Amino acid sequence: MLQRPRRNRKSAVIRDMIQETHLLPSNLIFPLFIVEGENQKTEVSSMPGIYRHSVDNLLREIESCLKLGLNAFDIFPAVEESLKDKFATESYREGTLYLRAIAAVKKYFPEACILTDVAMDPYSSDGHDGIVENGEILNDETLVVLGKMALAHAQAGADIIAPSDMMDGRIGYIRNVLDENGFTHVSLMSYTAKYASSFYGPFRDALGSAPKKGDKKTYQMNPANAREALIEAQLDVEEGADFLMVKPGLPYLDIIKLLHDNFDLPIAAYNVSGEYAMIKAAIQNGWLQESAILETLLSFRRAGATSILTYHAKEVLEKGWLR
Repeated sequence: MLQRPRRNRKSAVIRDMIQETHLLPSNLIFPLFIVEGENQKTEVSSMPGIYRHSVDNLLREIESCLKLGLNAFDIFPAVEESLKDKFATESYREGTLYLRAIAAVKKYFPEACILTDVAMDPYSSDGHDGIVENGEILNDETLVVLGKMALAHAQAGADIIAPSDMMDGRIGYIRNVLDENGFTHVSLMSYTAKYASSFYGPFRDALGSAPKKGDKKTYQMNPANAREALIEAQLDVEEGADFLMVKPGLPYLDIIKLLHDNFDLPIAAYNVSGEYAMIKAAIQNGWLQESAILETLLSFRRAGATSILTYHAKEVLEKGWLR
């Protein structure tokens, strides 16, 4: 045999020498949950090792992450039911938990990159990403709320705003709102291909943001569709997106590669709560080795994602798996 591929696998030095795909701390974005109160740190029951933090503990958590070389964070609020309404007004009210958290992080850690989530569901009494009227999700009326929310995030200090709502035209609308108010430097990471998935359950438990009635299939994408993601991506590019995101990650590696191969913008992948819970449960039960975590993250990089939102971010750095 002239070709023996095993020769290039015979030692760790050679394996490292020819490794095609690399995962760095700079590829990782750590999602964090926040709640009202002081000195609060409560574990999400369906996500072992993941906590809801009050703002003071959020600052401690971010400080510990920065020391590990983890520099990017996506913050999500658990909003009290009494503050929710049909129009998600709590999402842009001055002094709200979310805006205080963004401002506090940027005050104490200006070097941290803060992403913010723009969608109505955490603040909506209906639990949907848009305004609900007679059972219908109103698209254009929702854009006004999203624009107010995005502007409030930018004013609080957000570096990257990530609309996750899947309303038509929201990237262009938000871009115009930001630009008209002097926030041309604030980036947009669009949830370009966000699928109507069964893998969001633990996240909704963490925030209490599940729909009160119906589902999200009229605005989130059909899991059976791939080419539709190209339509969404083209619109986002034309409307001014800076990143394109695919959510969930693991069941949609083909979509990550599809967008990577067809567009020049950076591609992000969201390694969602259900994927995290699934792997963690299997590890805790002895069904999988911990190395499955790193293998999963490498799969996103191999498919073409340059940024990975993952609840494993801090863990892989604490364990020294990235070098």
